[in-house]
Amino acid sequence: MKALEGVRILDMTHVQSGPTCTQLLAWFGADVIKVERPGTGDPTRGQLRDIPDVDSLYFTMLNHNKRSITLNTKHETGKEIFTRLIEECDVLVENFAPGALDRMGFSWERIQEINPRIISASIKGFGPGPYEDLKVYENVAQCAGGAASTTGFDDGPPTVTGAQIGDSGTGLHLATGILAALLHREKSGKGQRVECAMQDGVLNLCRVKLRDQQRLAHGPLTEYPQYPNGTFGEAVPRGGNASGGGQPGWVVKCKGWETDPNAYIYVITQAAAFAGLAKVMGKEEWLEDPEWNTPAARLPKLEKMFEEIENWTKTLTKFEVMEKLNPVNVPCGPILSMKEVAEEPALRKTGTVVEVDHPERGKYLTVGNPIKLSDSPAEVKRSPLLGEHTDEILKEVIGFNEDQIAAAKDAGAV
Repeated sequence: MKALEGVRILDMTHVQSGPTCTQLLAWFGADVIKVERPGTGDPTRGQLRDIPDVDSLYFTMLNHNKRSITLNTKHETGKEIFTRLIEECDVLVENFAPGALDRMGFSWERIQEINPRIISASIKGFGPGPYEDLKVYENVAQCAGGAASTTGFDDGPPTVTGAQIGDSGTGLHLATGILAALLHREKSGKGQRVECAMQDGVLNLCRVKLRDQQRLAHGPLTEYPQYPNGTFGEAVPRGGNASGGGQPGWVVKCKGWETDPNAYIYVITQAAAFAGLAKVMGKEEWLEDPEWNTPAARLPKLEKMFEEIENWTKTLTKFEVMEKLNPVNVPCGPILSMKEVAEEPALRKTGTVVEVDHPERGKYLTVGNPIKLSDSPAEVKRSPLLGEHTDEILKEVIGFNEDQIAAAKDAGAV
């Protein structure tokens, strides 16, 4: 049995943040009904296309396991169908601009009147405050949530990360809130509103930097590369590749770095594993040298230490370094390119990377459910074609007969 079998989601989301949330719920077995505009659908269907006139990977990789219905919610019959969908669904999820549902005539109060048990979940850019009406995209959220100011190197500008912590990260947060609200409804019988702002979601993922902001008031941050030879200002600085967890870590070059931009490995010089690292590198003398054999002694010369480590790693491939450091418990990890990740057999075996067959684009790779349940394995099904399930949903969920479906189509409601 699927974990969310029997739960029906009314998916009014588009682009990335909302679809991330609803796709996760669909992977867990919920019946996700994606409502799309007739003729065009989710705008990502046509964005960043690699094959002409075919749904883009941007869309297909965010909308697996869903059913698609096209619906004109500005049409009177379309509003009636939408009302019936609210009656029949457990959760409504949207990531429209602020006030969009209200302008459609479906405020939270109206939604509650239609279905007191429904959970209405929303993603916005900002929470209540001076910016709440502003439109937000991924990189804006990363900047406003504190991530960009702490990412990059000290001598460069703020940098955004390639991980979609604003969009996909907030979608994952919203899914957690929906699941909590569903559990609450089992006890109370009532639905409720669930809201998650992208700025809030990014900040939640940057909590260690908020931790460091408070620590900074009591002295320099010794695990940052600015210590002891650099300077600290009033705010948490950009930490480069420092580990952020109190253990010195850095990215170092490996064999082939001259031509391979990803021939690097991350090495953490954890105190407990330092002896093993020194021996593997042929630096046993460090263990007897008071200039090197304690964390306090090494702290002022971390740059020199990682330079010595890099001199050693440059003689080996990143995978050979892994083979030598793992047995002596030195935390390390190769810098894997997206090509290497896509081709990694272990990720294919666990369903973290999945090959899906699409009727128009053929086979493509996508991410699978990163959360594994022992009794409810997730199956990744292809994304729906635009309006592919319109008739099916009108029959099964709304209860329309063939004549009513034909009339709705003739009227332009679907």
